[in-house]
Amino acid sequence: MTQFLLRRLLWAIPTLIVVSFISFIIIQLPPGDYVTAYAAELRNGGEYITAAQEDLIRTQLGLNDPILVQYFRWIGNILLHGDFGQSFHWNAPVSDLIWNRLALTLLLSSLSLVFTWIIAIPIGVYSAQRQYSLLDYVFTVFGFLGKGIPDFLLALILMWIGFAWFNLDVGGLISPSFQGTPFSMAKVVNILSHVWIPIVVLATGGAAGLIRVMRANMLDELGKPYVETAYAQGLSERQVVWGYPVRVALNPFISTVGWALPALFSGDIITAVVLNLPTTGPLMLQALKMQDMYLAGAFILILSVFTVIGTLLSDILLAWSDPRIRYA
Repeated sequence: MTQFLLRRLLWAIPTLIVVSFISFIIIQLPPGDYVTAYAAELRNGGEYITAAQEDLIRTQLGLNDPILVQYFRWIGNILLHGDFGQSFHWNAPVSDLIWNRLALTLLLSSLSLVFTWIIAIPIGVYSAQRQYSLLDYVFTVFGFLGKGIPDFLLALILMWIGFAWFNLDVGGLISPSFQGTPFSMAKVVNILSHVWIPIVVLATGGAAGLIRVMRANMLDELGKPYVETAYAQGLSERQVVWGYPVRVALNPFISTVGWALPALFSGDIITAVVLNLPTTGPLMLQALKMQDMYLAGAFILILSVFTVIGTLLSDILLAWSDPRIRYA
């Protein structure tokens, strides 16, 4: 296992270098650059800049340099100084823009992930134990609806219910009257009255799919000889089910940690835009639209790091939870 971890850590370095380079190239593949997008934005507002002014801005931002020079300047500042560069669009350090929104993104994504697992695991186990029962059919319908309804549509429905039925100030994570006010219990209550919508939206879609996965895995395990042996030894149904097949059936959940970590960082972009959430997702979307290459590149690089770390954690947790899995 130690040799496996060392190999994975050593392979992670060239993997991240290649990913960062490819990402930096892809960001610049669309026609034009940030100055082109900036000039188009000015034209939409009734303002204009000349071609000479555009060239001057490109020179000031270093966009006229060869792409390899731009890449090595960017990655060199990150590795040597921890500097992700300056955002062109917001004219602010990339690190400040990301970290200011990161805490809220991690909070919402983590709560959503916890609620997803709390919902999916018990329901999936129950559905497998009571196959073709009434509740099994109910949960099956819930699974199909949860996967079929887009998250942004569910967000709009919940916003309408909250506003029309409960007279709540929906959208965002805090009412305008509490913006900039000192921390208080009233402010906490106001945040809680907003935060339930994104948590329900993000947890519903994920839980709907994982319920079906958990049910299918449990059905595969419940009929195996080791389960019958456990029953023959006089163990109760609860001891048998939760002590043996559930542990094996959890493997797909554990293996998705590699996807969960980057998802915690980025969040659900479309849902965040619909709900007007100040998370990292809308910021990344805007950076890609404006071809703000340092900000967009930083997002993709961090997502890549999270993916590599998450995959390594998945491998470790799988080997720990399931004794049948060993890495030579």
